[in-house]
Amino acid sequence: MRLFSADAEIEHIGVGVLERTLPKSEWTHSAHFAAAFWILERLDMDADRDMPGLIRAYNEATGVHNTDSTGYHHTITLASIRAARAWLAARPAMALHEALNELLRSALGRSDWLLRYWSKPLLFSVRARRFWVEPDLRRLLF
Repeated sequence: MRLFSADAEIEHIGVGVLERTLPKSEWTHSAHFAAAFWILERLDMDADRDMPGLIRAYNEATGVHNTDSTGYHHTITLASIRAARAWLAARPAMALHEALNELLRSALGRSDWLLRYWSKPLLFSVRARRFWVEPDLRRLLF
């Protein structure tokens, strides 16, 4: 897990995804949340509407095809945006990198956090990759 020492590191990731210049090796679980934090806090953008297109375009620019088995995943993206939005709302006065580090040290910082809410077959189904699918194991509280 990567932690951040300054908000500028988060901006580097956000701008890199937006401009499709972030090295693919830097597009990690931590970076996904960093991009979501940056978009939610720094851009006048509807993350739920706009982030899917940004991720798809970034994937294509880095040679990752968006198919029924690779690349962009809609349910994971929207669940992560919801988690990031709720996390930030509960910490309005905290520096962005400090809030992100706190999230990354929590259960959400684990790349398998979604499997507490979705069964593996449902989460990795074509339907969940293409569309929002409600969790089948436990209600998502954010």
